[in-house]
Amino acid sequence: MGFVDELRWRGMLHDIMPGTEEELQKGKLAGYIGFDPTGDSLHVGHLTQLMTLIHFQKAGHRPVALVGGATGMVGDPSGKSAERNLLDEDTLNHNIACLKKQLAKFLDFSDAEQGAILVNNYDWFKSFHFLDFIREVGKHITVNYMMAKDSVKKRLEGDNGLSFTEFSYQLIQGYDFYYLWKHHGCILQMGGSDQWGNIVTGTELIRRKDSGTAYALTTKLIKKADGNKFGKTESGAVWLDANKTSPYRYYQFWLNASDDDAKNWIKIFTLKSEVEIDALIAEHDAAPHLRIVQKALAKDITIRTHSEADYETAVKTSEFLFGNGSLEFLEGMSHSAVLDVFDGIPQFHLAKDQLSEGIDILELLAVSSSIFPSKGEARKMIQGGGVSVNKIKVNDSNQRFSLENLVNDRYLIVQRGKKNYFLLITT
Repeated sequence: MGFVDELRWRGMLHDIMPGTEEELQKGKLAGYIGFDPTGDSLHVGHLTQLMTLIHFQKAGHRPVALVGGATGMVGDPSGKSAERNLLDEDTLNHNIACLKKQLAKFLDFSDAEQGAILVNNYDWFKSFHFLDFIREVGKHITVNYMMAKDSVKKRLEGDNGLSFTEFSYQLIQGYDFYYLWKHHGCILQMGGSDQWGNIVTGTELIRRKDSGTAYALTTKLIKKADGNKFGKTESGAVWLDANKTSPYRYYQFWLNASDDDAKNWIKIFTLKSEVEIDALIAEHDAAPHLRIVQKALAKDITIRTHSEADYETAVKTSEFLFGNGSLEFLEGMSHSAVLDVFDGIPQFHLAKDQLSEGIDILELLAVSSSIFPSKGEARKMIQGGGVSVNKIKVNDSNQRFSLENLVNDRYLIVQRGKKNYFLLITT
């Protein structure tokens, strides 16, 4: 199956320039996708493009990942309602270094002849003077052509207008395509459907400047079945950086997908074959409560983004928090790893000497911490069987806890009711 057919059956293909598929069938070629370094981590919204490059490489072609050190200084108006803040060079360099590490998890850069290439457009723009740019690039693309782009029209019709800086973005991205076409043999640029106008500007520049031929392909923008934006949660974006979104929360994002979304996303965000996916969906439909598709999706993408060990910890954390899982998986775990596991769960600190002689449960729950507003509330919940410490139900409101009860010599995990957890950390 060819690259374009692969995207089609997975429901990823949106637009494709005539002749692109035929050109891809002639043999190995290079194609690129640009990534904007406005932050120091990619998020799940970038995964469609990462998977596109993976499929491109698997089809025998050479993927080029462009990190926009120069375009990041300008800002793309596509899909934006207001001007973005411009970043300084030091911040951009930091962001680019972080993105390079993340891209290397998805693409094979190891083979000098066949492997992926990583480029930074600042390398060719840093010495490109303004007068040279408007002579060599600007004269080939008319203002009429640029004004006809939807991204420009929408901003001009909006309340915030459009600065010349952002208006020039499509020329800069167009020149990226021209440069990669000329120096790296890139004849294809890919991206999200909102990038079609910018990509086509590049093919037009190549045609007008050097009478060359280049091609364009875009993928669909992913949305949730309920119409809400993909990749957004109550706590914000879902990042690929474990320090921004813990592997456990990342795993939970995929695990909590609706049935419709999971059946769609498993095609887009995994490399499973059509036969494998059809079998998983059939198995899922026979027992929806087991969430078979969600589990397969969450496993695949968590391992790809993080590691198998992170996936296993995320599963054990889920079993602990939502099932009958034990605390054994925490044994020997570093403090930072424990904090990742309990990311988002309320935490309280207490002095270790408070436990040296033992502390009664009511004092622990309502004085040393504010898990309960009062000892009376805590006692009532204990009597009703609604309090557990370290997964063991507390049946006596006079029970005392000491250093021997600490997990990893440092923690107590309190459960109030079925779903409310609290982490008590000794210092």
